[in-house]
Amino acid sequence: MNILITGCNGQLGSELAKNLKDGYTELGPIPDALRDAQVVCVDVAEMDITNYDAVVDLAEELELDVIINCAAYTNVNGCETDSDAAFRVNAIGARNLAMAAERFGAKLIHVSTDYVFAGDGSVPYTEWDLCDPQSVYGKTKYLGEQYVRDFCSRYFIVRTAWLYGYVGNNFVKTMLRLAREKGGAKVVADQRGNPTNAADLAHHILKLAATEQYGIYHCTGAGECSWYDFASKIVEYAGIPAAITPCTTEEYPTPAKRPAYSSLDNRMLRNTVGDEMRDWQDALKCYLEHLEG
Repeated sequence: MNILITGCNGQLGSELAKNLKDGYTELGPIPDALRDAQVVCVDVAEMDITNYDAVVDLAEELELDVIINCAAYTNVNGCETDSDAAFRVNAIGARNLAMAAERFGAKLIHVSTDYVFAGDGSVPYTEWDLCDPQSVYGKTKYLGEQYVRDFCSRYFIVRTAWLYGYVGNNFVKTMLRLAREKGGAKVVADQRGNPTNAADLAHHILKLAATEQYGIYHCTGAGECSWYDFASKIVEYAGIPAAITPCTTEEYPTPAKRPAYSSLDNRMLRNTVGDEMRDWQDALKCYLEHLEG
């Protein structure tokens, strides 16, 4: 089996590459069908997903069976100021990979986001809920989803949220730094969602890759909290004496509109391949133990 991982330098792409090399994830062994797979990992320096010809040429050369698209323009505020760049990566890039996958008969696993929803609800969004993105980031990611559905017949769209991993920057690392250097931080308490450990997400993406149970999936940590709750647990579990102070979204304005409530329900997972996503607090504890070690 030949597998291509795009965005391999990010927190999810790097986790997937490690799992495929090691033969196991933090949650268990990878599927037998993926063992001994030939894995090619690329980031923008090796292949620009916004370049259709480059994508097709590499897909043909590698005779791909699976494409896992972790590449994205994820700077939410940056998307507002450079919408063309966000459009190229999040929408056109997804389209190019979908067309290449269809042309050569490969499966495509496309990673998406909770930002495709309006974020004004009060119960977790399920896969059947209507999308209504409110930011450029959300709109470009949603268009990418539509392109995947339009141009590829063997797709998995996997929506996740509040992701953190061992490689690169993320909210957990930022809170640890602020706690150590500044003695605390002010964090919004009126936005709720699902913290998600990249190790858990990678485990489920690899489970899906070994199947033909195509469709749209939500894949986030079990349970929900606010950013303030999340930050408070980070410093508590890390054993750092720091003051985390709650604030409102109005007190912390940003160029991009953030969803007030974007919890996701992993309905498709639990009704197909199984939902093994850990409780967000347990997954966070494990992450901090590995990170500090």
